[in-house]
Amino acid sequence: FQSLLDARDFTSPKHLVLEDIERNPVSYRRTLIGSFVLGRAMTRGTDHGAHVGLLLPNAVAAVLAFFGLHAWGRVPAMLTFTTGSSNMINGCKASGVSLVYTSRRFIEMGKLEEVAAAIEAAGIRLVYLEDLKEEIGGGTKLLGMIASFAPRLSYWLCCRNRDPEGPGVILFTSGTEGSPKGVVLSHTNIQANRYQVSSMIDFGPTDIVFNVLPVFHSFGLTCGTLLPLLSGIKVFLYPSPLHYRIVPEMVYETNATIMFGTDTFLAGYARFANPYDFYSIRYVFTGAEKLKEETRKVWSERYGVRIFEGYGATETAPVLAMNSPMHNQVGSVGKLVPGIEYRLDAVPGIKEGGRLQVHGPNIMSGYLRIEDPGQLQPPKDNWYDTGDIVTIDEAGYVTIQGRAKRFAKIAGEMVSLAAVEGVAAKLWPDYQHAVAAVPDPKKGEQLVLVSTNPDASRDALSTYAREQGIAALSVPAKVIVADEIPVLGTGKTDYRGLQKIVEGAI
Repeated sequence: FQSLLDARDFTSPKHLVLEDIERNPVSYRRTLIGSFVLGRAMTRGTDHGAHVGLLLPNAVAAVLAFFGLHAWGRVPAMLTFTTGSSNMINGCKASGVSLVYTSRRFIEMGKLEEVAAAIEAAGIRLVYLEDLKEEIGGGTKLLGMIASFAPRLSYWLCCRNRDPEGPGVILFTSGTEGSPKGVVLSHTNIQANRYQVSSMIDFGPTDIVFNVLPVFHSFGLTCGTLLPLLSGIKVFLYPSPLHYRIVPEMVYETNATIMFGTDTFLAGYARFANPYDFYSIRYVFTGAEKLKEETRKVWSERYGVRIFEGYGATETAPVLAMNSPMHNQVGSVGKLVPGIEYRLDAVPGIKEGGRLQVHGPNIMSGYLRIEDPGQLQPPKDNWYDTGDIVTIDEAGYVTIQGRAKRFAKIAGEMVSLAAVEGVAAKLWPDYQHAVAAVPDPKKGEQLVLVSTNPDASRDALSTYAREQGIAALSVPAKVIVADEIPVLGTGKTDYRGLQKIVEGAI
């Protein structure tokens, strides 16, 4: 919140910094008024430092609620509404959240009525912002207006006990391979990461960020929202990254210059966009999943835009490495951001690369788990195990070989599932593919490819692999054709859902 005040001072209270699909731009002054007013109403009946849940889409109201909690010394817990009610309830229990704010309009439009009912049935109080708005009287609004003219004094009065190392936000892991965990990021973690990123890219007050990534995801929160907002750059918030036809039109209409996305979303926009929709875009940054060559190529050739691939994790707030206009190597995820120490631990059976361990100012404070609710479990010696197998060349470029959990042992050899997905993507670039490993009585494990290509076959894949000199072990034993690959709300492949598809088909 202190940085929000700083941004207001080095720009102007009238500087427009927030906008959503309501098309009603908000200035720093209105952001502060909204934060003080909404925060006062939201924090009644809660103690300083309390964890308060937010179940909101990308909208100005979500940002005001986020900073409103900060203004009054509470910690926002950003609930991941795409993971289902069970995971959300477990997340609330793990992080000690007993109060959740949401929007009735959002619940209705997102068809989340059953989720809302399940949350309330679990004993968690659900409050709608529309109802809260009706309860805010003229006196509270007047105090908020006064506070916006003396925001530093007001912030000091509202939140006297400040700790930069204390919790700044609670996010939740995507749960691609297990139950989601609460990730506690301190104010320092988030601040460090936004400065790490801003030291590697060039942006200024004339830029406009189009953020379609959900604010419950660390990529969408830190990079898509907080980095520009706290740097004097306007942010346009769009509620769903799945609107492949609408998003390109909105990018054109808003004259956006910077955009964030995942490969899945960027590939979707590329299929439906007009070649002129991205005329104003200077940078597109992608992460969360591997950037496919076909996606990079179509954006470059059809739209004249380079995509810069990065890499990170919720636990690192999130960016660990990124390509930039000055340092860009296709196929890699770029160079590690400043301030990161690393080591590569050897993994039995894997000859190239090692398991990446990182240490730095953006490493999380710790986990909150359902098995031990409310108890913070910090990383050992502040080193975080990414679980990814990587190589780092002499120039410092990081290349992801795959997740340690996404290697299969076949006939004694370690095979990367990500590499097998890459082979399928090169053979059938216009479709989506994902690979799962299942037990095999003879070879230990076998690979199963799930593809959206209706003509996909093992014979075609085997022939292509042989022609390209790819080892036979990297050819899946079975190929399953599906209408779609299960995807999480963040754009990542849902490997737990994929495993169920595979197990149900064999």
